[in-house]
Amino acid sequence: MKVFITGAGALLGQGIIRALRRSSLKATIIVGDPSPLSAGLYWGDAAHLVPMAKDPAYLDRLGDLLVAERPDILIPGTDVELPILSANREMIERAYGTKVIISSPSVVSIANDKWLTSEFLRERGLGFVPSCLPGDEEDLIEACGFPLVVKPRVGARSIGFGIVRDREQLRRAIAEQPGIVIQKYVGSETTEYTAGTLTFDGKCRATIVMRRDLRDGNTYRAFAEAFPALNTAMAQAADALGAYGPANFQFRLDDGVPRIFEINARFSGTTAVRIHAGFNEVEMCIRHILFGEPVEQPEIVPVTILRHWSETVVRPGELITAKERLQEEV
Repeated sequence: MKVFITGAGALLGQGIIRALRRSSLKATIIVGDPSPLSAGLYWGDAAHLVPMAKDPAYLDRLGDLLVAERPDILIPGTDVELPILSANREMIERAYGTKVIISSPSVVSIANDKWLTSEFLRERGLGFVPSCLPGDEEDLIEACGFPLVVKPRVGARSIGFGIVRDREQLRRAIAEQPGIVIQKYVGSETTEYTAGTLTFDGKCRATIVMRRDLRDGNTYRAFAEAFPALNTAMAQAADALGAYGPANFQFRLDDGVPRIFEINARFSGTTAVRIHAGFNEVEMCIRHILFGEPVEQPEIVPVTILRHWSETVVRPGELITAKERLQEEV
């Protein structure tokens, strides 16, 4: 069995690789990334340089690699690849015989856009964060007051995130950053959670919820427990979303209500963390998609997870270069 994981330079892609390595699956791992200096590029059994998703050559190069490697399954390891892979999933599976763990374009669109996320949750009576677009901020101020949060409609890792405490700060934020969504400030840093769900055939099959501490937009401490009520709430959101396989829900408790402020239609940056709590979502997905095994809710092991830096050492002559790649292809 072969698994192709892209985005070997991203926290997400590296987490998927680590989860697969920790699984009981005997998989050959093919990895790809645009940069030869990506640590995860040296964690696989074979590695390839892949253009950025915005590069016109991306799909053609990926297709060449799928022909050469013949992987059974392809897993995207970056957000930027989701729209193009989602739009071309049927073509990839038909042309190359490779399954792709990717949700539909509509699910990817809802998850990528924080305004659409809020509207999706609100319309379905789920735990949404009151939000508006520039031009409607007075109604939100009247309903929620200050502070408010401003963030890009499409973005990640807290880039462009800001807290505004009065109308003047809000006016400047709107002027300085086009394409933002304005939201109620909900909960607190001590009530923030991240959840993983696995959904197939419109039904959420497994969930995990962890409380987390953030640093630079990423989870650096996580606390796994059973959290039965919160898992039920996330399963309801996952049922409504209807992802194909993995989805990530980030939320805060606000007066006891889990208010979801972000959805990711993919595995999570905490995928590799969750395996320590007994939740290897990569393995569960692959076993279901390739072997038809049912996805069953695992028992969550209560653990505290402290993340830290590590190193990958590349010796002289081991660095993957575009020149070497071209020589191999010739």
